[in-house]
Amino acid sequence: MDTQRDAEFLARALDLALGSGSGDGGPFGAVVARDGVLLGEGTNRVTTDRDPTAHAEVIALRAACARSGSHALPGAVLYTSCEPCPMCLAAAWWARVQRIVFCATRADAAAAGFDDDLLYREVQLPLTQRRLPIERALAARANEPFRAWNANPRRVPY
Repeated sequence: MDTQRDAEFLARALDLALGSGSGDGGPFGAVVARDGVLLGEGTNRVTTDRDPTAHAEVIALRAACARSGSHALPGAVLYTSCEPCPMCLAAAWWARVQRIVFCATRADAAAAGFDDDLLYREVQLPLTQRRLPIERALAARANEPFRAWNANPRRVPY
């Protein structure tokens, strides 16, 4: 861990968050870097793009993947102005980042009116106890897509 480098990239994420909170989206910013090189950055664009997935971390990860030419970012660090919500945490996980460095906590976000903490609590509950009903259907066909995927010689594992 490079404390000075971490501080510089996290400061950039905070600057992005400050700019984003002025009207372009929610007050969140994120940066992805690897080996001291900025690969991507993003601000929250949920309201401006009318896209619930346009969180700063997702935007930064998309930019970093595009720049690196890969869906995976091994060795990269995600710097974000706030502890990632479950969606952003999952995106970072799928991108295979090496670590995440954040500033504000999910409790700080909840105090400002963002429900990240609620989502963290919800995903820990059994499906039948969650606020958003989740139901399984067509179980007999459930594995058809996986069998087709495994039979495809051109598949790209991730």
